[in-house]
Amino acid sequence: MHEDAHMKTLLTGKKILFGITGSIAAYKAAEWVRELTKAEAEVTVVMTAAAARFVSSLTFAALSGRRVYTGMFEPDAGEEMTHISLARECDLFIIAPATAQSIAKLACGFADDLLSTLVLAGKAKVLVFPAMNSNMYCHAATQANIIQLQKYGYEVVAPEHGELACGDEGIGRLVDWKIAKESLLSAITDQDLQDQTILITAGPTWESLDPARHLSNRSSGKMGYSLAGTAKRRGARVILISGPTAIDPPPGVEIVNIVSAQQMHDAVMEHYSSADVVVMAAAVSDYRPGRAMVQKIKKDGKSVSLELLPNPDILKKLGQKKKKSKRPLLIGFAAESRDHINEGKRKLTEKNLDLIVINDILAQDTGFGAATNQVSIMGRDYQLENMPLSSKEKCADMIWNKIVTLLH
Repeated sequence: MHEDAHMKTLLTGKKILFGITGSIAAYKAAEWVRELTKAEAEVTVVMTAAAARFVSSLTFAALSGRRVYTGMFEPDAGEEMTHISLARECDLFIIAPATAQSIAKLACGFADDLLSTLVLAGKAKVLVFPAMNSNMYCHAATQANIIQLQKYGYEVVAPEHGELACGDEGIGRLVDWKIAKESLLSAITDQDLQDQTILITAGPTWESLDPARHLSNRSSGKMGYSLAGTAKRRGARVILISGPTAIDPPPGVEIVNIVSAQQMHDAVMEHYSSADVVVMAAAVSDYRPGRAMVQKIKKDGKSVSLELLPNPDILKKLGQKKKKSKRPLLIGFAAESRDHINEGKRKLTEKNLDLIVINDILAQDTGFGAATNQVSIMGRDYQLENMPLSSKEKCADMIWNKIVTLLH
C-alpha cells in the first residue's frame, strides 16, 4: 500500500465541489480533478462563463465522470434548485484557480452566478487557490478581499512565485498539486494535533572520514518524513530535523538540515524546550571516526585501522531531562535485526520513553528504504500493539492515533 492508496482511503466517497473561474491556470485544474477522481472522490465541477472560455466543460466531464454545471438555471434541472441541492451534498468546496474578480465577489457576498451562490448556500469548508498576475495579487484591494475571506472562515492557499502566463516573474502562480493535496487532506482530517508543537528527527547521519568518504547507515528518512507530513496535516506545528535524504520536505513543516550526529544533538537540544511531543525517528550513527582526515586517504594496498568514538546518545539524554514530567511526550524507535521486541522493551525502560515504535529491519517489507512498514508499539505499561503492514504514511497516522490518546 503506497501513499496514493492512503490518499484514496482518505478521499473515497467524499463529495467535492470544484469551482473553476476564468484564469489561464484553469488547465491545471484538469490535473487536480483527475487526481481526485483517481482517489475515488466524487468530484462535481462548477465553471463560471469565463472559465469555459479557457477550458471546455467536456474536458472536466470526461475527467470527473460527472455532469459539469455552468449556469444558475440549467435547462434540464426541472424543479430542482441546483444551488441548494449541490451545496447541501458537499463535503468540501475547492475554488481553483480563483481570479481577482472571483475573490472580490466572494468577499462582498455576491450571488450572481452558480459558483458564488453555492458558496453562500453551503456549509462545507471552502478552500480558495488564487492565481493571477503579481500586481493584481499584491494590490491592496485583493489583499483586503483575501483577509475578508479568511474572516469568513475560508482557507486561502497563497500562490507560488514563478514565471506567469503574461511573461512576468513573481507571485501569482497556482500552487503545485502536491501543496494543494495537503491543504485539502488537512481540510477533511480531524485537527487532533492542533496547538501542538511536534519535534521530529528523520533520516541518517553522516560521520566524516575524509573529504570523499563518510560512515552512515541505510535509513532513507521516509518514515520520519511521513510522520512530519501527517502531523502537519492533523494541525500540528512541525519542526523536522533531518539528516541527508533525497526526499522533499512535506509542505508547511519547519525543516532543519543537519549532517552529523553531533549537529543533530545540538539541533534537538535547541528546539526541545518548545516541543509538546518529541519523535526520534532518525537513524543516528552510534559511532564516528576518532579523527576526520583533512585530505583524501590514498589507497596503498595496506590494511587500515579505524578508531571509532561513541556519538552522544540523544534519546537517552532527553529521557534524563524528562525525568518524571509529563511533557514533552518522548517517542523512540527501535529498528532491530533480531530479538526486536525485547530490545524495544529494554530501550523503552532504559531511556525513559513514553512510547516506543519497534520494527524488524531484516523483513523485506519493513526494512530501510522500503515503501511500507509494519511496526509494533509499546507504552509504559509494556502492552504490545501490533500494527498491520501498510504504507509508511498510513503507518505514521496509526502512530499519531496512539500518541493523541496519550496527549488527551
